[in-house]
Amino acid sequence: MAVNRLWLIRHGESEGNVAASKAEREGSPVIALDARDSDVELSPVGVEQATALRTWLSTLAHPIDEYWVSPYRRARQTLSLALGDLPAPLPTVIDERLRDRELGILDLLTTRGVQERHPDEAARRRHLGRFYHRPPGGESWADVTLRLRSFLGERLDTSPGTVLVVAHDAVIMLMMYVLLRLTEAELLAFSAAHTVRNASVTELVRTEDGWTLVTFSAVEHLAAEGAEITVHSGGDDVTHD
Repeated sequence: MAVNRLWLIRHGESEGNVAASKAEREGSPVIALDARDSDVELSPVGVEQATALRTWLSTLAHPIDEYWVSPYRRARQTLSLALGDLPAPLPTVIDERLRDRELGILDLLTTRGVQERHPDEAARRRHLGRFYHRPPGGESWADVTLRLRSFLGERLDTSPGTVLVVAHDAVIMLMMYVLLRLTEAELLAFSAAHTVRNASVTELVRTEDGWTLVTFSAVEHLAAEGAEITVHSGGDDVTHD
């Protein structure tokens, strides 16, 4: 057994996405959010987006053989709503290595908040770059990559053919980094020009020559079901995915 097709889905819009975007628009230094990151739920729009995934799932040419999902509530909600009343659930792997990136002391701060409260950290990030900067108490993209390499090393050659993954912006970007064998420069250039949209679908297929990107951040299924399309970028370490 081996995985030969991965569908990577970002969770639907979350209350954290909404709060972070509102704080950035208003120029607030702090994101008003009471729940811990792992407990953040989908927004009403996110519920609609996740539900809109049902029709897409029911028409796949390659049926799903297994689900991998982040333990965070917004990801688990997205999968549950997407499945709806579809046939009995297939094997589901919930693994903390698929969780969102941890921001440490920068958690719940906007761009303004980081500059005002941790100017030295903002300068350190500019020096180290997005991939290697680790906020105190948090993770760098390189740290997230390490846990994803661990997870994929365990699952890719033991799980069946087609797997659907529900996770987060950074997790999807970094899975692509690992599987497509991108360089740091290629990843940073791609992430600067592209956003993983809420409830979007990214498809990777494995051939004899390795993994290939077929579709990135597709949202046609949302438009077809009348669900709002939202773009909440992971940005510069300051927004909740």
